[in-house]
Amino acid sequence: MASLVAKVKSFGKRVIGQPEDPVPVVTVKDWVKDLSRNPKRDALRYVESLFPIVGWITRYNFGWLYGDVVAGLTVGIVVVPQSMSYAQIATLPTQYGLYSAFVGVLIYCLFATSKDVSIGPVAVMSLTVSRIIASVNERHPDVWSGPQIATTVAFICGFIVLCIGILRLGWLVEFIPAPAVSGFMTGSAINIVAGQVPGLLGETGFDTRAATYKVIINCFKFLPVTKLDAAFGITGLVSLYLIRIACDQLSKRYPRRQRLFFFISVFRNAFVIVVLTIASWLYCRHRKSKSGKYPIKILQNVPRGFQHVGPPVIDRDLIAAMAGELPVATIILLLEHIAISKSFGRLNGYKINPNQELIAIGVTNTIGTVFGAYPATGSFSRSALKSKSGVRTPAAGILTAIVVIVALYGLTPAFFWIPSAGLSAVVIHAVADLVASPRQVYSFWRVSPLEFVIWLAAVLVTVFSTIENGIYTSICASLALLLVRLAHPRGYFLGRVTLHEDKNSVIREVFVPLTQRPGVLNTSVKVEPPPPGIIVYRFEESALYPNVSLLNDALVDYVKTHMRRGKDMSQVKMSDRPWNDPGPKPGRDENADNLAKPVLHAIVLDFSGVSHIDTTAVQALIDTRTEVERWANKPVEFHFATILSPWIRRALIAGGFGTGAFSHGPTEIAPVVPYRGGRTLPEKRRASDIEAIEEVNQETEAPIVPEDTPFFHFDLVSAVKAAEAGLQSSSEKSTRSSLQKAPISHTTEASD
Repeated sequence: MASLVAKVKSFGKRVIGQPEDPVPVVTVKDWVKDLSRNPKRDALRYVESLFPIVGWITRYNFGWLYGDVVAGLTVGIVVVPQSMSYAQIATLPTQYGLYSAFVGVLIYCLFATSKDVSIGPVAVMSLTVSRIIASVNERHPDVWSGPQIATTVAFICGFIVLCIGILRLGWLVEFIPAPAVSGFMTGSAINIVAGQVPGLLGETGFDTRAATYKVIINCFKFLPVTKLDAAFGITGLVSLYLIRIACDQLSKRYPRRQRLFFFISVFRNAFVIVVLTIASWLYCRHRKSKSGKYPIKILQNVPRGFQHVGPPVIDRDLIAAMAGELPVATIILLLEHIAISKSFGRLNGYKINPNQELIAIGVTNTIGTVFGAYPATGSFSRSALKSKSGVRTPAAGILTAIVVIVALYGLTPAFFWIPSAGLSAVVIHAVADLVASPRQVYSFWRVSPLEFVIWLAAVLVTVFSTIENGIYTSICASLALLLVRLAHPRGYFLGRVTLHEDKNSVIREVFVPLTQRPGVLNTSVKVEPPPPGIIVYRFEESALYPNVSLLNDALVDYVKTHMRRGKDMSQVKMSDRPWNDPGPKPGRDENADNLAKPVLHAIVLDFSGVSHIDTTAVQALIDTRTEVERWANKPVEFHFATILSPWIRRALIAGGFGTGAFSHGPTEIAPVVPYRGGRTLPEKRRASDIEAIEEVNQETEAPIVPEDTPFFHFDLVSAVKAAEAGLQSSSEKSTRSSLQKAPISHTTEASD
């Protein structure tokens, strides 16, 4: 019975092509074990990670409390006028901005990994909500109210982001680079500022949500019909900037009182709104027309407290009606928040968990719909304010929530007289800071001109089209650039440079590109090419199916250009030559040119930049080996340096590399069209007479790399020395004009 089982196993191995004595490689079982050493412990840690507050709340102290109280109250004073202003951008009643502000700061602190980020209504998200409301009402007029549409957007987008966080898919956000984010943020800020200018000046009669350039043109056209609102709006905007500039200058002049001037600057929003509200009350209270209108546009009635608490009303027809708008809203929701939280994490020396941050804003928006809130995400201006105020923990959000509650229940009568132009001034003042500075834009150009083009395209498309198109443009352009870089990586043929260190008289060798790269090496450095017959090549990207043809083309073309052809083609009749190799031009001695080139002995591949390799790449390496051996008419060694991934080692061994074992076939490791009778099993051959270069760890006196893969080397220097040793001991010393050996019919490889 045992012999029968052994025969069946042997037959199965022959069917699938497994060697009888395979080289030990990493297995799928090893990969599964590495996923989790202790599943129960990892599951417990996962649950604990969902509530970061558990890790720090037990160590809360009075020192932290002081910083949180100051920061929480400071942000609360700012968030009240800002949230009402952003609600106007979203074409919602102002109280909905306060609902979003309350839920955002309160719920976020329970799940946050960032102490600085402040969640609530933001300008870009508010503008997106307004466009969704307008789009739905245009196609389905008077079917759903604006608040219902906004809360549905918050629920669906929040749930999507929550699922992304729970499934730990936050790495998807990394596909959108910083210039793309900055581009659509800058374009959106210009869009929002342009849309608020009519409200600032009291202009009416045109669509303020049209393309940005149209709004700017109409703002100038309608200047003659500017109303009294401009007196309040312009005064408020100028005051906001004057207070900020004055406080900044005074802080520089009097450094000891810097914190005092900082808080004076912080309170400028509340101060200006209070002054404008008092002025509005004094001017408007006795000037109400018979139709109930006032000389300027004011907020009027703001309902007290939470008027819409209850389960959210989710209509399937409404979801279907706005399905096309949800991707953009979701992208803005998560992208803006992650960008802000990472930025403040770097600034203040801590690391955020992107997946947990997605869970935090997902839960915030999902629960927020119970209070009637519309989508909320991280605010850059309020987060910067919170950070500068000396916040110590996310618990500062509780103090901010208390301020919002006080405003909702105690200050709503005073909100009646707030001029809308004043709120427009607050929005313009806050959003203008989102526009990228010239210094930042120039940095994009210095680092990567192509990414600067993406930034510029995002801004222009947003200004001349819509925010949605700007986002899609920046994302698609970034992904296209990523694919181009992946499909066209750099690769260099290398030469040797010997370095002398005078202090300890150590001499070491490094390999650099043979072709000089401007600014990389000193022009006086002499790069010594490898010995004749040896090629050293570095591929600076993972070897994957989009780019591996470049590796094949580079090596094969170099071999055919610089290495001797093994067969004397001058003795071959023209009629017997292949159509794609018709021979030299008349009068040129092909054999003389060929004999002037060295005989190819080995190709050394530096895999220090290769982190992954796939089946197509292994096939391309097999094709490369086949073509160069056909050209040289002899076996060619393939050495690989710096293979640190066991899966790359496994893949190369499957392709017949590294072991010194040769095969009569196959020439395809994974043929697209299976063929019968053309595949043979690997057959061990006698290793050629090559001097082995042992790479030994002096402490353990054991080889660094396994002995069963002598063509895999720990570093590039060892790989080149092994190839040179094989070249020196090679018996191939013929200098005749042509080789009389018949061309080989199968692919072979010499072993150490």
